[in-house]
Amino acid sequence: MLDLKKIISSIADAGQKLFKKPKINSNDLESIILLCDELLSNKGIVFGITVARDITNLFQELSSENKLIFFKRINEKYKPNYKEVDNAIKFYVQSQNENNLSKLFDAAEGKRRELFRRMNIAPNGTAIIVKMREDLLKVVEKNKELIYLDNDLTHLFKAWFNPGFLNLEKITWETKALILEKIIKYERVHLMKDMNDLKRRLGEDRRFFSFFHPALEDEPVIFVQVALTKGLGKSIQKIMKPSSDIEKKYDTATFYSISNCQEGLSRVTLGNFLIKRVIFEIQEELPNIKKFGTLSPIPGFVEWFSYCDKKKIKNILGKSNNDMSFLKSADFKIGDTRILDNKEEIIKLVAYYLINEKNLEGFPSGDVTRFHLRNGAVINDIIINADISEAGFKRSFGIMVNYLYELDDIEKNHEDFVNNKKVIYSQQLKKFL
Repeated sequence: MLDLKKIISSIADAGQKLFKKPKINSNDLESIILLCDELLSNKGIVFGITVARDITNLFQELSSENKLIFFKRINEKYKPNYKEVDNAIKFYVQSQNENNLSKLFDAAEGKRRELFRRMNIAPNGTAIIVKMREDLLKVVEKNKELIYLDNDLTHLFKAWFNPGFLNLEKITWETKALILEKIIKYERVHLMKDMNDLKRRLGEDRRFFSFFHPALEDEPVIFVQVALTKGLGKSIQKIMKPSSDIEKKYDTATFYSISNCQEGLSRVTLGNFLIKRVIFEIQEELPNIKKFGTLSPIPGFVEWFSYCDKKKIKNILGKSNNDMSFLKSADFKIGDTRILDNKEEIIKLVAYYLINEKNLEGFPSGDVTRFHLRNGAVINDIIINADISEAGFKRSFGIMVNYLYELDDIEKNHEDFVNNKKVIYSQQLKKFL
């Protein structure tokens, strides 16, 4: 089988001998910017691979300070030229045809995206550019002008990591050890200490799937973990224990963890495609599984509650006179009996947060809630003491949510949420609102 990376590297070596390039110095910004100019010139594919390899190699050697300056330089240098955009608009208005429209698109795009497209032909180009965006995300919050550079990379990644280019693989104990080690590292929701923790999650009553991209060898892009259960899972600790269902009377697939592995691919939506693909795979393998849902965390709930004043809390709880200030007290810890003593009040607070707290766009403020509702799920139930780990307590006082995927209603629910911002929840939660 042909090794594409070796071929590209060989072409780059040939280009090194055939073409004169600017003298390059390690950790030198002027050298790398000059190479970017060369890469955007039209000197042929062999020369382009050589220069792209030099740029990606040099970038990795830059200090954090120089990486920031590099981002600022290319952001400004290769942004759209407004005069060219104005001229392209005038030509299009005078003669509205596809040729002038194409020229307008090119002018409006500028050269930043084309720079990254050409950098991508370097050996390991895709992986390096993904890591490059990781570096960019670390500084973009304090350097707002770099948002446009980040938008360009996000736009490109949505095309490069289109689900049609991704391979879905079932992860088992027979999967490469290198991949299994990376999965332990990348797990974001319910951390794994070692291979023993992972082995439990690959048992007979579990399913584990991951998307891979051909350009990222042995690198999971995103993965999901599923427990085969009788009804939706209500406790993450029980899910982690060995199965006690000897007769294997499973009727439900409970999705209990989904993790994006590559920080550089944040905001490149892949989870919804993964869940739908996995539902299809499970239906094909296990036709007795009729229900699909999640046991999901509530990452923003504790922070939201910490900012709620007494008046707002009282309005949410209605007639209840229970004092909920203990949730903010220093002595409130895992296993506190006051959680069960105030179960109904806590469910009311969580239900309000999930359903009524909105972001500036009018969608639920919780990102996990938005994710599942956008996929067509229903908020089915709120579970007290579903995660009694320290992480679960810090995240949401140990509370978790069952989102239910009713297969006949997924598309309608998705459209209602996206088009009408309708939050769909179960009948059993209505009494808490």
